[in-house]
Amino acid sequence: MDNNLKREIILDNYQDPMNKGLIGDSGYLRANASSENCIDNLDFMMKLNKNVIEDIRFDGEACAISTSATSIMIRSLIRKTITEAKDILFEYQNMINEQDYDSKKLGELCVYDDICKQPNRKNCALLPARAIIEILEEFEKKQQN
Repeated sequence: MDNNLKREIILDNYQDPMNKGLIGDSGYLRANASSENCIDNLDFMMKLNKNVIEDIRFDGEACAISTSATSIMIRSLIRKTITEAKDILFEYQNMINEQDYDSKKLGELCVYDDICKQPNRKNCALLPARAIIEILEEFEKKQQN
């Protein structure tokens, strides 16, 4: 993907992120993700129906990388099963951590494929994945009980 296109996608998702703003619905599971290194502090809420992600929302204060990664990730995960979502998140984490990954599974999330060149930004790119995985694991535990 062309670097100018990557920048445009990141900027668009930072300036007008998908599903920003929390709602007062008790049917959502929640998690917080924050960074020890910078200002990033985001609250997440997710609604699941059986094993399908119906909605993900977020709010808080974060840099362009965290905010845009959250927006793109939300768009990538809504209407996916838990298994599909975990697979996408696994591939995404591998990409950010410079491990082998399947770019075909990531779609627009591939705009962060060069983030490893800025090691201090890896945490920013991984922030939403941490919270979403936490919520998915909480949901799975509730389903087992």
